[in-house]
Amino acid sequence: MKIKTIYFIFLLLYTSISLSQNSKLKSGPMVGFSEMTEVLLWAQTSEKATVQFRYWDKLNSKNKFLSVIENTNDEKYFTAKIILKNLQPGTFYNYEILINGKVSPKDYELKFQTQKYWQWRTPPPDFSFVFGSCVYVNDIPFERPSGPYGADVPTFQEILKQNPDFMLWLGDNIYYREGDWNTKSGMTYRYTHSRSHKSLQPVLGSIHNYAIWDDHDYGRDNDDRSYRMKDVSLDLFKNFWGNNSFGLNSTPGVFGRFTWSDAEFFLLDDRYYRSPNNSPNDENKTMFGKEQFNWLKDVLINSDATFKFIVNGNQILNTNSKKECLNMFPNELKELLGFLKNNKIKGVIFLSGDLHYSEVLQHTDSTFYTLYEVTSSSLTAGLDKNPLQQNSLRVANTLVNDKHNFSLVKIKGPKENRVAEISLVDFTGTKRWQIEIAANSLRFTETKAVNDKK
Repeated sequence: MKIKTIYFIFLLLYTSISLSQNSKLKSGPMVGFSEMTEVLLWAQTSEKATVQFRYWDKLNSKNKFLSVIENTNDEKYFTAKIILKNLQPGTFYNYEILINGKVSPKDYELKFQTQKYWQWRTPPPDFSFVFGSCVYVNDIPFERPSGPYGADVPTFQEILKQNPDFMLWLGDNIYYREGDWNTKSGMTYRYTHSRSHKSLQPVLGSIHNYAIWDDHDYGRDNDDRSYRMKDVSLDLFKNFWGNNSFGLNSTPGVFGRFTWSDAEFFLLDDRYYRSPNNSPNDENKTMFGKEQFNWLKDVLINSDATFKFIVNGNQILNTNSKKECLNMFPNELKELLGFLKNNKIKGVIFLSGDLHYSEVLQHTDSTFYTLYEVTSSSLTAGLDKNPLQQNSLRVANTLVNDKHNFSLVKIKGPKENRVAEISLVDFTGTKRWQIEIAANSLRFTETKAVNDKK
């Protein structure tokens, strides 16, 4: 047999094996949380398989490391979550995924990073992140007669071009359909179908991802604590996302906190403990539940971050909206704003989604600093063509509802003058607006209080 023939046969066999392993990879890999010496990697297979990662410092590709091996199974929706330990701080890595011991090739770069070991050594590192909400992936057999609700637009390609350090998914990350939310198998199918969409894969595989949920990836439209399948929904969320924590041991949920450089992010759960929207507006009506609310107060007091981003599915500050927002829970809204003021919590910026349009809100209080909320929606789900037009809280010229979009945040500047530069970018890559919020403006000062009294 000629050498060329042997080589051709070998090439066919190698290609066949590679394609076979790749076909067993249903979605991902995905990069989850990042710490200084640990990173979480995730993947989902189409059947029982072993998952392992090989990784290396981008500046030293000769020295490669192997993760532990994890077996996927039906009980965990064929997902694998592997934490890489003992990594070097402030380092960029490339990686590849092995299914049943064979590399599953990708046509895009797989990478992750560890956070820098900067405290007491250098100024806080500059960084950037993107956030958005409402990802609807069409599934023709299950669409309504009016037609598909999801847009086939390159939102995620534009996100990738921004090269952010991480992405925050602000809820409605999938959309359960009528045939999904009453059964575990239906909910599992929806997660699997949406997560495996081709356009998502490069973002999942090369940007760190953190997430909360809202109604459509929790249960039905506007669902609350009465949802029968909420524990199944929570189990799915915890298996499909790579946050560093989910709730507390005594208080289930998707809420948690993480830091990046000198900023801290407080991820809230607006569904698991939520009273029905139409409940009486008494002291028992709650969006977050007593335990989560107390946790939020504790962690805000505990935090010494320059910027404190409070991240929620529904809007927090909007007192003019008729849609779902914290204003439907007036006692809780009053308590939260009072807590921030009474404890002089500095550096707070609210991030939210849900509305299918984007805007910036500002809450002005002469005895405190101006609070800002940035709402970013929608990534691919249908746009709201009739948003609230008159809103005294809205920053001028920040309403965007004609194109799918996401928000880009850059934290930069010297330690004494840190700035959050926030932009709204649509799926064409066009920057629709940009605002800058100085950290020094997000604090209560005695001088301000005295001047206000004059």
